[in-house]
Amino acid sequence: MIRSAEVVNEEIRALLQNNGRPLPEDVDRYHRLVVEYAEALQAEREQAA
Repeated sequence: MIRSAEVVNEEIRALLQNNGRPLPEDVDRYHRLVVEYAEALQAEREQAA
């Protein structure tokens, strides 16, 4: 199941509390979330069409 872009975006923003960059230990998670965010946006656009 794809989570909403809004939910994923909240997680991304939480990781960017360190001067707008993820901590070194969070970089992999950040990249996975960015991909998930893009997928969620695409799914939401397709659903709206």
